[in-house]
Amino acid sequence: MAVGLLAHEVSDLCIGKPALRSLPPSATVGEALLSLKRCGDSCLAVWSERTPGSAKGAACLGKVCMVDIICYLCSEESLASPASALRSPVSALLPKDSGALISRVERHSSVVEALDVILGGAQSLMVPLRAAGVTGRKKPQKNALAFCWLTQEDFVRFFLNSIAAFSPVPALSVDYLGIVRPDVLAVRYHQPALAAVPLIKQALASQTAVAVITDDGKLIGEISPSTLANCDETVAAAVATLSAGELMAYIDSGGLGGPPEEALRAVKARLMERGMRGMLELVDDAAMSDASLSSPSSGSSSGSSSSDEESAEGGTGGGRRLRRGYNRSGSYSARMGRRSEDAIVCHPWSSLVAVMIQALAHRVSYVWVVEDDYQLAGVVTFPDVLTVFREQLQAFDQQQQQ
Repeated sequence: MAVGLLAHEVSDLCIGKPALRSLPPSATVGEALLSLKRCGDSCLAVWSERTPGSAKGAACLGKVCMVDIICYLCSEESLASPASALRSPVSALLPKDSGALISRVERHSSVVEALDVILGGAQSLMVPLRAAGVTGRKKPQKNALAFCWLTQEDFVRFFLNSIAAFSPVPALSVDYLGIVRPDVLAVRYHQPALAAVPLIKQALASQTAVAVITDDGKLIGEISPSTLANCDETVAAAVATLSAGELMAYIDSGGLGGPPEEALRAVKARLMERGMRGMLELVDDAAMSDASLSSPSSGSSSGSSSSDEESAEGGTGGGRRLRRGYNRSGSYSARMGRRSEDAIVCHPWSSLVAVMIQALAHRVSYVWVVEDDYQLAGVVTFPDVLTVFREQLQAFDQQQQQ
């Protein structure tokens, strides 16, 4: 019953969670890029001090991922000189309110208390791990703490595991529950992909995606931060030269060897036409970096910790240790057997539990809502789903008090 859910602590959601990796604010964008490629994590925390939680005043300033770097390289100044952009401090990637998107929650806090923090606007929760030492250190540092991330997905999965306790609400339609958001981030198929960059930033902050639609509002596909997070920095060149529809095709064409040579040549040709020689150098330099990181001997030559190397995924044998999806080895949609044109959709009459299962199965935090003719009606997001369960828990608590 729902009474059991009220007794759960945040620590129950942290089981199996790895310790987050961090960077100091003095690190450069290029160093953050290299760390993301090597460690295989989807994001890195930026801390005010070298060791998270090691002293009073230490704080998480925000987190960065590959999407932040791609969007930063797509700014007007960065397009003119990508090399200079990579030398900028990593703090340049953090929005002004990035710290507000992350909140620390103690392990003994209740799930309901943590849920309220998420619904209050936090994108991620930072929870201390039980271990006293920082992962990867030979000797735990005194007073040091390791942390893990908790996201909206963790809470949705938690409630799905106890879905029967909320019957009959999960069987109701998303339209009946009033959780279909009509205000979506969208770009038309033929619009320049560069025009979608501000929308991609918003989608990253709201953990949604940018819908790609026809002129009459029908959903064609999406540009998802989840997809871009598993690409590399050279996608910035494609964003700078292609239309939104072409960008979807470019990303989806990235099989094991990355986008076909003809696609790369087309992007390079457009860069040449526009005199964007700096971006051309970025593409060529990334290819050389890919080859270096893919070589069997590269792991021992880097200065990263052994734990960084051990966590890398996506290798294809022969001693290769590659970041998950890195080296243009296939985007998120390719890894999940899904293309950007196959955006996850439901209908206004779809049940809440069906939408939850769809989203969790495809590792997305939103589901597009379309009519029978694929006219885009809105989107259902994880915060909307979680709000329903929070209201149910509140109603149950009131009943217990009466």
